[in-house]
Amino acid sequence: MDHIRRGHCFCGAIEAEMSGEPFWICYDHDDDCRRAIGGPLTIWIGFRPAQVKLTKGEPKTFSRTQGVVRCFCGECGTSIGYRDEGLPNELYLSIGFMDAPETFSPVAHAYWELRLPFIAIEDSLPRIDTYSRPRDPDFGNPKDR
Repeated sequence: MDHIRRGHCFCGAIEAEMSGEPFWICYDHDDDCRRAIGGPLTIWIGFRPAQVKLTKGEPKTFSRTQGVVRCFCGECGTSIGYRDEGLPNELYLSIGFMDAPETFSPVAHAYWELRLPFIAIEDSLPRIDTYSRPRDPDFGNPKDR
């Protein structure tokens, strides 16, 4: 049986279960995600859409970037995650949505060149200046906006 992980928003209106292990966990320093999350950086946890099941509520969605649809709680505003048409069959959940965030260790830094200058991270993880996953270039690149 697959390991079940859970997540919920701040007010509890949205809940989800994730089965199995994530395929990718990454720090993200991109300014687009920073603005959407409201923090200096985030950690995205990648699951396949079939691994994620909403168990309570229905998130609101918003899109500002071509091919990227973000979802959040319409009651409390918690960022839940996003889908990117340039990354088919990948769904990314925000570490802040997860019930046990300490169990998700990032394996890389994406958009390292866009990090805020006062962010000092002294780990040995790979620093990638663009997307950390192969993305369809037809959807553009946040740093080229």
